[in-house]
Amino acid sequence: MLRLGSPSDQIRQMDLEDIFFSRLKLMLVMGYAYLDGYPLGAHRRHAMLENAQYMAGAVNVLSSAAERDQTPAPSNPPAAGTDYDRIFYQRIKLLAIMLIGVAKGFPMGEHRRAAMHENLESVRRPLMFSMPSEQDFSMLKVA
Repeated sequence: MLRLGSPSDQIRQMDLEDIFFSRLKLMLVMGYAYLDGYPLGAHRRHAMLENAQYMAGAVNVLSSAAERDQTPAPSNPPAAGTDYDRIFYQRIKLLAIMLIGVAKGFPMGEHRRAAMHENLESVRRPLMFSMPSEQDFSMLKVA
């Protein structure tokens, strides 16, 4: 018999997923804003660093759980999409590490900027997020 847990466990799980995807969207907006030349003040750098560090840790937990849940029996081939999930989580972690570097003020040459843009696109595309809207960027101009 499959037990789904109590309603509060289901709500808690949904909340954690909502937080993860909200923070992921924020990470994407921060990355695109940085590449588009929006200024990084002390508060924005701190928020970028805090969010990216959270996401790097969360990706470790989620990817470990996904691998554990999808570990095939020795006689069965891996499930379809398993490799894609692993790569997607690695892309999110790479983006988090890139943004940690930006927040800490590490230099960002043209090749790193191009790699960051490619990574942003690789994460955004499967989620079907549109490019950050003008409203998202107008919010960033305030700080």
